[in-house]
Parts: sequence; C-alpha cells; structure tokens
Amino acid sequence: MALQDKYKELLDAAAAAGVSNLQVREQDNVLYVDGDAPTGAVKDQLWDIYNKIDPDYSTGDLMLNVNVVVGAGGGTALVTTEKTNLNIRKGPGTDQPIVGKAAHGATVTVISKANDQWWLIKNEKGEEGYAYAQYLSLQ
Repeated sequence: MALQDKYKELLDAAAAAGVSNLQVREQDNVLYVDGDAPTGAVKDQLWDIYNKIDPDYSTGDLMLNVNVVVGAGGGTALVTTEKTNLNIRKGPGTDQPIVGKAAHGATVTVISKANDQWWLIKNEKGEEGYAYAQYLSLQ
C-alpha cells in the first residue's frame, strides 16, 4: 500500500481543515507532510488521525511537520518543573522526538490543549511542540 493511500484520511483532513502551504512527498519509505495549520485544534486533530492509523506512532513512516499559524495562541503558561528544562516534543507523547526546551520558570505561549496531559506550546525561541501539561501553569 502506498503511504499516501495509507494516510489518505489525514491528508484529506489537512486539506479540508485549511492547512496552508500543504506539501506532501514520499522519500525512502517515509511520507513527509508539511504545512501551516490555522489553529492548534486542527494540528491536534491531525495527530489524533495519525494515532488512529498508526497507534503509538510505531511504524515511523510519517513525518508530520505542521505548525500553527502565528496569532492562533490561547494565552501563556509558566513552566513549573522542579529545576530542569521542560521538553517540547514533536507530538503528544514521550515517544516523540524532542524539538525544543523551555527553561524552568519561563513563560510559554499555549496554542491549544490537545488533551488533559499534553498541550501544544511555543517557547521564546519560536520552537513549537507538545509539552506535558503537569509542568505548565496557566497565567
């Protein structure tokens, strides 16, 4: 099965939800999906579809690189880790690669709340990804 067929639901949802600059390419048995989501909820929806197709993101055959358009934020939060930096991950889960960090005591922009455990945030460097909500306190 071609990867674009496997992830057809996700690609259709991205197009229907208004993901701009949507680019899809297949290389070395990996499907790369890039674009700009109009809201954090759209990005969360795409991750939910991805998890439905590939539970636990175990096949490693999709690189979902969709960021939220600037200005779609939902407030700020304080990083409340004990002493260490907070990891910012590509997707909502500890199995996802780390794409950035937020320092203890730093303020981050909350783009959306994917669920009770994972929030989509952006740090002061503009690095966007999911962080464990237990270490964030809304301001």
